[in-house]
Order: sequence, then C-alpha cells, then structure tokens
Amino acid sequence: MPNSHPPVVQISLDFTNIAEALQTARIAVEAGLDWLEAETPLLVAEGLHGVRALRLAFPQHPIVADLKTMDGGYLEAEMMARAGATHVVVMARAHEETIKAVVRAVRDRGIKVMGDNLACEDKISASRRMEELGVDYIVHHTGYDERNGFATAGRGRLSPLADLDAVVNAVGIPVQAVGGLTLEEAVQMPKRGAPLVVIGAPLAVDAHSFRTAAGDLKTVLSEITRRIRE
Repeated sequence: MPNSHPPVVQISLDFTNIAEALQTARIAVEAGLDWLEAETPLLVAEGLHGVRALRLAFPQHPIVADLKTMDGGYLEAEMMARAGATHVVVMARAHEETIKAVVRAVRDRGIKVMGDNLACEDKISASRRMEELGVDYIVHHTGYDERNGFATAGRGRLSPLADLDAVVNAVGIPVQAVGGLTLEEAVQMPKRGAPLVVIGAPLAVDAHSFRTAAGDLKTVLSEITRRIRE
C-alpha cells in the first residue's frame, strides 16, 4: 500500500527558453507552488544552463530535472545535481543497470530520483520494479504524443487515470500522475493516492505552442493550489 505524503504542487516549465521559464516560475512561486520542474523541452533547449538559472533565481525551491534518462545514468544525474537539481527522472524502459546507476548517483549527491513508466506495456509491474531498484517516486505517465495520437485517431481521450489506482496500490512510494489532466482531475489527485500534483499543459502551458497559457495564470495557480491543500 502507498505511504502517506503531504500534497506537493509542481509547475511543469514546458518552455524552450530560460526567460519564459523564469517568468512562469516566478508566477508559480508567488501563487504558492512547491516544486519547479525543468521540463524536457527546456533541458533540450538550454540544458544545464536552464537548471542553473532556476537554482539561482529560486535558491530554496526543489527543482526537478526531467531528463528522461535512458543511458549514462550516473553522469546525467550527477551533472544535473551539480547544476542545482534536487530531483532527476529516469525511465522505466531504460536498462536495469541505468536505473541502478541513477539511484547510486542521487544517493551520492543527496538528491532524489523519480522513475517514469511512460510507454511501458505493463505500468504496474514497471512501477513495482523501479521501487525495488530504489527510486524515490513513481511518475505514472501518459505521453504527449501518445494521448494526442489516440485522440487524432478518433479513439477518445487517453489519460493516466485509467490504471492510476492499480499503480498507487502496487507501490509504497509517492506517485505522480502526468498526462493532460483537467483542473478537476489534478485537484483530486491527492485523494486518489497521488499526492505529487503537476500543473503543466494545458492548465499552465499551452499544449501546442509550449508558451505560457493565456489568462490570469497566478489566480488559476493559486486556486488550484488552495483546492489541492484543502
């Protein structure tokens, strides 16, 4: 059974430049969000510079580096830790030795590792296996291309909710559900046993342009955060 963990609200910075990532991160921090995530587009575009910029601007906030590591686990995790990341992400589809290497690196550097089950045929078994290998959190993930392709093919909506309960009950470490959740779904995540709540596309980031979502973002984030912590 899953362990207890207080709700954590995380902003997913799905941007391709540091300036916009910092601008949105500031809004998120002012709205009371807990963790900042240097998402994959930001890492591809800016790499370690993006993580360093976030660490400089927000010295007290946890920073998740969404590396989606598939190989070279120790080096990638260590580089991000040196840049200021407090959490890194390794993929369940990676070789077992890669997952072990990332776990060694984060233990050596005093940070945490999140295991991502994106694209696994059996996400329940993959999540259990990552826990056995020593990851600290599970990212239960329905991918951007996966869910958009599913919808484009006229097959309806795909989300991590389908097998979330089974994943939560399969592990004893905190779970984060990721993949196009609506506002109401995101707010309900702690009650579903997934206390690490990510706010990204489409709530805070335009899901197609990878720019900050239109509207009063601070008010939206403040309201989401308030409701999650109720």
